[in-house]
Amino acid sequence: MATVNRRGLGRTSPDEARMNESQPWDEVSLDDFSRRFALRAKSLMWFLGAGASASAGIPTASDLIWEFKQKLFVSQRRVPRQAVEDLGSPAVRNQLQAHIDSLGRLPERDAPDEYAALFEAVYPAESDRSTFLASKVRGASPSYGHVVLGALMRAELTSLVWTTNFDPLVADACARVFGGTGNLTSVDLDRPHLGEEAVASQRWPVEIKLHGDFRSRRLKNTPDELRQQDARLRQLLVDTCQRFGLVVIGYSGRDESVMDTLAAALDKPGAFPAGLFWLYRGSGAPPGPVERFLSDATERGVEAAWVRVASFDETLRDIARVCELAEATPLDEFTARRSWRSPAPQPSGALGAPSVRLNALPVVEAPTACRRVECAIGGYSEVREAVAEAGTDILFARVRSGVLAFGDDDSVRATFEKHSISEFDLHTIDIKRLRYDSGERGLLRAALARAICRAAQLDHIRRRSFDLLAPSDCSATRWSGLRRLVGNLSGRVTDHSELTWREGVATRLDWAADRLWLLVEPRIVFDGLSDTNRAAASSFARERTIKRYNRQLDALISYWTIVMTSSGDLRSLGVGTGVDARFRLSAKLPVSRRVGA
Repeated sequence: MATVNRRGLGRTSPDEARMNESQPWDEVSLDDFSRRFALRAKSLMWFLGAGASASAGIPTASDLIWEFKQKLFVSQRRVPRQAVEDLGSPAVRNQLQAHIDSLGRLPERDAPDEYAALFEAVYPAESDRSTFLASKVRGASPSYGHVVLGALMRAELTSLVWTTNFDPLVADACARVFGGTGNLTSVDLDRPHLGEEAVASQRWPVEIKLHGDFRSRRLKNTPDELRQQDARLRQLLVDTCQRFGLVVIGYSGRDESVMDTLAAALDKPGAFPAGLFWLYRGSGAPPGPVERFLSDATERGVEAAWVRVASFDETLRDIARVCELAEATPLDEFTARRSWRSPAPQPSGALGAPSVRLNALPVVEAPTACRRVECAIGGYSEVREAVAEAGTDILFARVRSGVLAFGDDDSVRATFEKHSISEFDLHTIDIKRLRYDSGERGLLRAALARAICRAAQLDHIRRRSFDLLAPSDCSATRWSGLRRLVGNLSGRVTDHSELTWREGVATRLDWAADRLWLLVEPRIVFDGLSDTNRAAASSFARERTIKRYNRQLDALISYWTIVMTSSGDLRSLGVGTGVDARFRLSAKLPVSRRVGA
């Protein structure tokens, strides 16, 4: 027999029902938490874990754990990295874990000290560990959630933020919101007195970075002086827990030293006076340390709640709405520059949920390596000019480490030989750099568009954030299926002899749910477009597509899906030597269904 869950959001499984009956703390919805936060904001402080920085492109502890295992495996087994490149593959993870287990000297999987032990095993020298962490932070910029946090500080709705993260994202966000760097007091292990003085004098806002076991040195290996300074910060955390409630987000409770500090705060009378809210992404029960902490807090009379969230950015966006921040200019500017996406909430309730077919093709296989050329050449414009001058057919991207390219090796060398090539090597495409609009993802975007056009006889028009693809010859019999769906496939826009149109499709390579997707949207593609005829083109496209309702759009998306996947393997250039880009798309478009269906 199904039961109704605590949130009143429909039915739960028997296992979830048992969990609800046994857990002493409350589980509240995000909208409930947002309303509570709006009333208590000045009495709540934040605690940020690595998950709060993931949307900014900084890897989480879990990401780094598998990267460390990969580095040990490759170096000790002497195998190419490409053999274990896909760290999201269960088979690859099993292979890596088997090697780690065989060493017999590293912690078990998911052990509290797994991260720190692996980090020191890969890079025994602390200077190397610091360099590695700096490389992960370099180039990252605050996400929307960080900017909201800065706006809350400026509105005096948030005074104090604690974090174990090694990145400067909170400080960067405050600099953007306040228009300078002098408003935030940022405290780390080397300057505990600043935190004590700022809190005592209420010189807000303050960010305090705890040492944790997720830095370049394990706590147990810390010199006595730094250990004492770390103890001062932890005592400050205990003390502030008597004045503020706590909101935890992006933190799994993996660090024993932090959890011990929070547990010590519970031993003090009147701890967490404004409540304790643990925000966590996922559908399962809280991790063991968090579950014990929430239980202990509830037993001691603290208002403790477990809040399921989609992401750090989505959570802070909901809070920004409810708090009605007066100074919203930085948020508006950020929104204008960047878009974000998150998984849709799970459907619930007794009524049936609608079935929605998504216009996103899963990218099943993508290149894991490309050619990298270091030479004395400038930025993107100079690289583009060099390619045009050499007349070579290569795909390229300009990044900090050099020029990344797909193509025949002779063509790549011929393109850059005038620019004093100093290094000509393979470059591994790091999956973490595909999560945002990086040079690597831009290169894959160009390569995939070229591969589809090559296989399906399509023309390619590149736009800033998407690609337009249209039949090269609309009269060819191969397009008879498309002609049956929409009628004529090309023509000239009335009163504009220079403006012609073709039926086509817009594509965009994007990252969601820990993988690459190719978004597909049927479009009218124009040739001869200019500022003088742009309005006429928009009007024509609207009139031609306005009556394409669900059934016809579904048929069009299905048609283009077949066009893009029927050839199986997609190769961008078809070269026999050098590095070609090879893709494989799934023809099965995702369809939403009611949970349990």
